Amino acid sequence: MSDLPSLSPDMTMQSLLEAMPGARRALFAKYHIGGCSSCGFEPSETLAEVCRRNDNLDPAEVMAHLSASAEQDAQMQISPEELSARLAGGQPPRLLDVRSREEHEAVKLPGSELMSQDLLQQLFGGDTAQPIVVYCHHGVRSLDAAAYLIGHGMTNVKSLAGGIDAWSCEVDQSLPRYRLEME
Repeated sequence: MSDLPSLSPDMTMQSLLEAMPGARRALFAKYHIGGCSSCGFEPSETLAEVCRRNDNLDPAEVMAHLSASAEQDAQMQISPEELSARLAGGQPPRLLDVRSREEHEAVKLPGSELMSQDLLQQLFGGDTAQPIVVYCHHGVRSLDAAAYLIGHGMTNVKSLAGGIDAWSCEVDQSLPRYRLEME
């Protein structure tokens, strides 16, 4: 998981977000960029353009922050193969699905629970060191969810790299793959 993409001020925000799924969270947390309509950006804008119109930020500093953030994100992730081994071991982690109810009902990892407000309250009131793996479709939302849980005191949380889609490709090909159709 330590293969960090090379960054360039000339890369588009779309390619940046594809290379670093946690980049939006990192940009918003430090620079208040990309979290709402007043600080948003277009996918076709370059990182240099976004930096220029946001207080003329130094692209090198922003890229250094994004690289450090990506390293932290990599530490929060677990590969499908590693999760498979842990599930086969003696003490499997708790599996939390952060997708929609419809996605969860259509296809899920065995033994997983759908994330809900009630479940969050249980987690926050329980053992903060329990092993937890969160997953979504492609591993982007689950990475944000893992960061959220860690930020709220959970100490043993991982995000499934590549999500359930990677799981179905790399571990269990019998699990159906799907694509969301947006209107």
